Amino acid sequence: MIAVTGATGQLGRILVAKLKEKGAGDLLALVRSPQKAADLGVPARAFDYDSPDAAALAGVETLMLISGSELGQRERQHKAVIAAAKEAGVKRIVYTSLLRADSSPLSLAPEHVATEAALKDSGLAVTILRNGWYTENYLASVPAALEHGAFVGAAGEGRISSASRADYAEAAAVVLTGAGHEGRTYELSGDAAYTLADLAAELSAQTGKTIPYVNMTVEEYAKVLEGAGFPAPVAAAYAGFDGAAAAGALHDEGKTLSELISRPTTTLAQSVRLALG
Repeated sequence: MIAVTGATGQLGRILVAKLKEKGAGDLLALVRSPQKAADLGVPARAFDYDSPDAAALAGVETLMLISGSELGQRERQHKAVIAAAKEAGVKRIVYTSLLRADSSPLSLAPEHVATEAALKDSGLAVTILRNGWYTENYLASVPAALEHGAFVGAAGEGRISSASRADYAEAAAVVLTGAGHEGRTYELSGDAAYTLADLAAELSAQTGKTIPYVNMTVEEYAKVLEGAGFPAPVAAAYAGFDGAAAAGALHDEGKTLSELISRPTTTLAQSVRLALG
């Protein structure tokens, strides 16, 4: 049996669908609220990263550990999940980490590095999917850009090798259902890098409106995000991601992702088109 944690999340839902497409019949969704998983079409069990119950993992051979969303809590949560998996007799864990986690300047990296170390020490068969940036992280700003007539950020001329959640989910499905991936660490990213100015240009081309990219300092951008309603610590973190992108943290020239999924990754133009509906 393959179990997917966070199966009602943005990545988890896509992954469950991809696994079903691949004919992985014995699937289990692990979610905080099983009633919210009714539309997934697979059995669901209650499972909380804060207090993971080994009993919920009964019969699970492979666990897809999608990294939690609570920044600052993930090392503790992930270690608890790994301990529960060992207690339940899970044989293999696949984990969504961060592109070049061991050298990344992103503030997200330490929790991923700690989780990778815990997985290595677990004695279980492990596959690490070091996911690059999700294109959707930037496309979430499209409505504000259309409203205000500018796409703002602090990434400068930094090139971003992002891919869609569907691309990363498909890679995970390939690894979960295929052989020969145990003990591997995959650095995953989109085929073609772009700057935020490129994104703004693509948005302009597809909408017929002039939407320039306005680059700010990290501090200025954090204030903009605060003004949009983000709590100050979250705004500072998100602005910091752009600052790291300016220094190349989100750029990668590998083609491992497209090799795994046997097709090119979703292009920026395709992603913008989907975002615009």
